[in-house]
Parts: sequence; C-alpha cells; structure tokens
Amino acid sequence: MALKPLQFALFVSFFGALAFIFGIIAENKKPAEGKSIKIEGKGVIICKYPNDATVALGSLSVVALLIAAFLGVVAVFFPYKGQSVPKEALFRSTTLTVFFSIAGVVTVLAEAMMLWATITEGLHRTHNIHHNPDAECATAKTGLFGGAAFLALDAALFWLVCQMLTDNARADYLEDEDPKGTYGQVLATDYDANGAGHTASRV
Repeated sequence: MALKPLQFALFVSFFGALAFIFGIIAENKKPAEGKSIKIEGKGVIICKYPNDATVALGSLSVVALLIAAFLGVVAVFFPYKGQSVPKEALFRSTTLTVFFSIAGVVTVLAEAMMLWATITEGLHRTHNIHHNPDAECATAKTGLFGGAAFLALDAALFWLVCQMLTDNARADYLEDEDPKGTYGQVLATDYDANGAGHTASRV
C-alpha cells in the first residue's frame, strides 16, 4: 500500500517528537559538573560517573531526528498515486525553496549539536582516569542536549511545513498539466457552436 501525505506527516511528527523527548531527558539525566565521585589514587584521579542513560538517549535522539529528516525529504519528492512531479516544478515556489533550505540547515545544526553533546559525554566517561591531581570530572556542557532537542523539534516542524507547501506545488503543476478542464471546455463549446452554424446554413 502506497503511503499518503498524512501518513508521512504522522511519521515525521512522531520521530521529531521522539528526538525532542530523548534530548530533553538526556539533558535532565546528565550529571552536573562536579557531581561525579572523584577518587584519588596513586598519582591519578579517577572520575566515577552515575550509571545513567545520557549517552544512549543522545544517540537515540540523533537516530530519531535522522529518520524524521529522511522521511521529510522523501515526502517532498514522493510520487503520490503514481504521479511524480519534476524537481524544477516543485521548486518554482520560492516559499518551498526557502523552507526546504531552512529545514535542511536546522536539521544539520540539531544533529551536529546532539552529536557533539553525546560524543563529549561519552568521551568524558570513557577517559575517566586523569594523571593531573588538579583535574576535574568534567561533563558535556550544560544546555547542549536541551538546545539540540529544541532544534530537532524545530526541524521536524519545518519538514511538515515543506510537505504542506509541496502539496500546493504538486496541485498547481498537475492542474497545469491536465489536458482537460477549461481549455477542453472551450474547444467543446467552439465545436458545438461551429457545428450548429453549419447545420443552420445547410437548412
């Protein structure tokens, strides 16, 4: 069964919301700097971080946003009911072009910020042994996960706007390409008038 515009919209909304929720939970779960246990050994400092799912949640947010963005792009170019529309026809709309560009940029920013926070947090937890006795048990910068989560939500909303604008562009293109309609009606009217005129002249 072929996907419909509404189904694409629901999937984009679902995965965009997941990316947002995972990012917000990761921000709340992330320990504040200095809250981890600092164990002093012989010439080393060992940082013991809480056993939470911050890194996993950040990774899930990255994947969810990637799926939402992929579906958002597919929804723009998908041939609904077997009727494909050329890219040139779709992007004649300046509004669609602008929103498509914004959606792409916001998606890249959200992914980059979420990846940065997730990788940073993962590295801090992996490399938790420091030979500097004055070393602090650092964590990812506060606000990165939360900021990336809101950008992910914005990206999903922009992809939904792109889908609505695409529907309008598709409708305009298919209406212009339809051989029937006003032009066909004019030809039929002219034909009937000419036929009636010839009949009257013969009588």
